[in-house]
Amino acid sequence: MQFKNSSKLGHVQGLRSFRDTLPKNVKKIINKKGHIYSETLNNWKYIVGEDLFKFCYPKSFKNSNRFGVSTLIIMVKRGHEVDMEYSKKKILDKMNNFFGYSVVEKLKFISFDDDQNLFLSQKTRQKNVTINKYQNKIKDIKNDKIKKSLLELTKVYKQK
Repeated sequence: MQFKNSSKLGHVQGLRSFRDTLPKNVKKIINKKGHIYSETLNNWKYIVGEDLFKFCYPKSFKNSNRFGVSTLIIMVKRGHEVDMEYSKKKILDKMNNFFGYSVVEKLKFISFDDDQNLFLSQKTRQKNVTINKYQNKIKDIKNDKIKKSLLELTKVYKQK
């Protein structure tokens, strides 16, 4: 009974959330900037279209202040910068129409190399080398049941 009465009075024990500790002005700024960037990320495929979506993504959003305009920084795979440059106006218009007001005034492109595929292939080669090394040892095992179970285990491991 006593716990019920104390909860009605508004006494809450425990930690307050970080959101509740911020001043109202700071909350408005964070919500506005975070909302724009998160909505852009969620709807990026719709904003840029299927073709451009394959080789670019938004990196960050800088809100306008007295020194500069609001800018969306976009990472573009090397070799596709010209396509993005031609689509710049279309992306700006589509973004501003999506939000209903002039959110972005400038787009900035940053090129990147797609080296991730190279790293993945090197890692898989290394895994295959170790698996081959163990497969040779498995073949030397004389007990058929153990040999079969270890071969099944390596098959499952390869799938991962």
